[in-house]
Amino acid sequence: MERIAVISDIHGNLPALQAVLQDIAARGIGRIFCLGDLAGKGPGSAEAVDLIRSSCEIVVRGNWDDFIGKPTDNPALIWHQQLLGAERLHYLSSLPFSTEFIMSGRLVRLFHASQVSVYKRVQPWDAYEERFAMFNALAEGGPAADVIGYGDIHNAYVQHFEGRTLFNSGSVGNPLEIPQASYAIIEGEWEVREAAAFSIQLLRIPYDIEAAVRLAVEAGMPDLDPYVMELRTARYRGLHK
Repeated sequence: MERIAVISDIHGNLPALQAVLQDIAARGIGRIFCLGDLAGKGPGSAEAVDLIRSSCEIVVRGNWDDFIGKPTDNPALIWHQQLLGAERLHYLSSLPFSTEFIMSGRLVRLFHASQVSVYKRVQPWDAYEERFAMFNALAEGGPAADVIGYGDIHNAYVQHFEGRTLFNSGSVGNPLEIPQASYAIIEGEWEVREAAAFSIQLLRIPYDIEAAVRLAVEAGMPDLDPYVMELRTARYRGLHK
């Protein structure tokens, strides 16, 4: 059986990322896939990008990865751009939209937000038709997926639709339902087309939130107050997700 850790939405929170990577290593999991939004919001964008690049086998593009390098007059985004530098910004903008593979007889597809865009947000309470559409082919004539995994909404869950499975890995660095880092593990028979055992596990990892707050304060980070409140309360305070 193959186990893959699925992480997403790090948002420059280095203490949270380190805690999750330590937990993954302690479980003996050697494969990590990242579903985007490496940078922004938190002060450790550059370090997070470097750590993800060295730790993850596959990284797909998130909405922050897509827009953070574009010309802007937003002082907060300019601050993050300066931290990241040109090479990292180019790396983020060049990430692929999605990845997919066969596991235990299922076509598993992973992307950041939805099947149509890194900006289209799908919540677990949205209309059935909108959630079911997440399984649709990415291109005309392509295959529909059996399992969809995504990030973006910072809200981990698993739902089932007519024999198909939709899951969200939650957010490593900016969870918005429980103030602990979140990630997922999928387990099954790698590249086996016959039906076999398959599972999805959602995990919550405590980390030193106050250390993350101190790093943001010491960095003189813009938009500090809403960021700190989101970390401490896991409630959305108006920053971009």
